[in-house]
Amino acid sequence: MTTGSGVGVLDKAAAILNALENGPTTLSQLVELTQISRPTVHRIAQSLAHHGLVGRDLHGRFELGSRLVELASAAGEDRLVSAAGPILLKLRDQTGESTQVFRKQGDFRVCIASAERPVGLRDTIPVGTQLSMKAGSAAQVLLAWEDNERMIDGLHHARFTPTILAGVRRRGWAQSLGEREPGVASVSAPIRGQSGRVIAALSMSGPIERLTRQPGKIFHESVVAAANELSELLRAQAERP
Repeated sequence: MTTGSGVGVLDKAAAILNALENGPTTLSQLVELTQISRPTVHRIAQSLAHHGLVGRDLHGRFELGSRLVELASAAGEDRLVSAAGPILLKLRDQTGESTQVFRKQGDFRVCIASAERPVGLRDTIPVGTQLSMKAGSAAQVLLAWEDNERMIDGLHHARFTPTILAGVRRRGWAQSLGEREPGVASVSAPIRGQSGRVIAALSMSGPIERLTRQPGKIFHESVVAAANELSELLRAQAERP
């Protein structure tokens, strides 16, 4: 856990919510991630669930609750969404292809920001679109840095393999060729939050005929640079008083 505020139960509740940032989590995983005793984690998680701050998925795992979405909306525009806009536009103009930011939500990845290629053949993914976590370079990025149990679960029926995810972690970027949709290629890189944890994936996508069958070789430097720029911007915003 991070430095405490002096109010122990709130610090523990915050640690549990932070641990749920990357998606559904079992009680055992919460204990491991927070280093809080099992009975205490269970009691606080149940209390957070009572207030809608924590929920349960179809497998009984704990996940962030719907009340947090309402509170975030009330607090104002999503920091990641607002920060992503100019960076996605710049990457689109550099590459000539559509760009997106995806965030993992439950068993899906959701497009939360995009900048589409203005003319010609393009890969159109409107904001709010839910896509599978089983295919595509963004799905690879969002799964590659998960803990072992989540990774194994995510690889079930996936169109990529453990070897591919190991390569993603080693290189720091992913590519896909027709995984999500025939004829579409993409390149993605991780966006990291203040703690260094992967919180989203930044992608560019388009037809294979333009991106070629080695899109990562051509575009990874631009995509990684954009993702790193967005990560640094988020960290700087979080550190402002």
